[in-house]
Amino acid sequence: MPGPPPKKDAERRRRNKTPDNGGLSAIPATVVNVDELLVGEVEIPAPDPDWHPIATMVYEAQMRSGQVIWMEPSDWSMLWLLCESISRDFGEQVVGITEDGQVVKAEIPLKGASLSAYLKGFNELLVAEGGRRKLRLELERKKRLDEAATGGTVTDIVKRRADAFKGA
Repeated sequence: MPGPPPKKDAERRRRNKTPDNGGLSAIPATVVNVDELLVGEVEIPAPDPDWHPIATMVYEAQMRSGQVIWMEPSDWSMLWLLCESISRDFGEQVVGITEDGQVVKAEIPLKGASLSAYLKGFNELLVAEGGRRKLRLELERKKRLDEAATGGTVTDIVKRRADAFKGA
């Protein structure tokens, strides 16, 4: 679906479009309570202990994320490949060879094309909320739902701005 990710069902004010007149709002999102998830029979491969810490962090975060219930072995293979590539990109790379044949290695900044490829791959694996919203999938955590119901840590932005600009 092109364009920005749709709003969550709870954030929608207007619900008057139906699939008959070109709208998607009548199609309810699939809401999954993350606290009730059970990891299926898919065997999750262990992260490579030699990976860069960023690659390990990404991999382990996905293992604890709610969208894990939709991941099949091929998805884990794709994530493993992405993390392997991330690890190589953040590690030392060959930058040249000296006149006497010695290989010179250094850490170089991540290329924009690599970052774009990683973000596209993560979107395919539903890592970010925008990718899940485009498929009308919502993950909820009980703690967040409880905070929202009781007021939680919501800050009144008008009051906060007034306090911040009192002296100005």
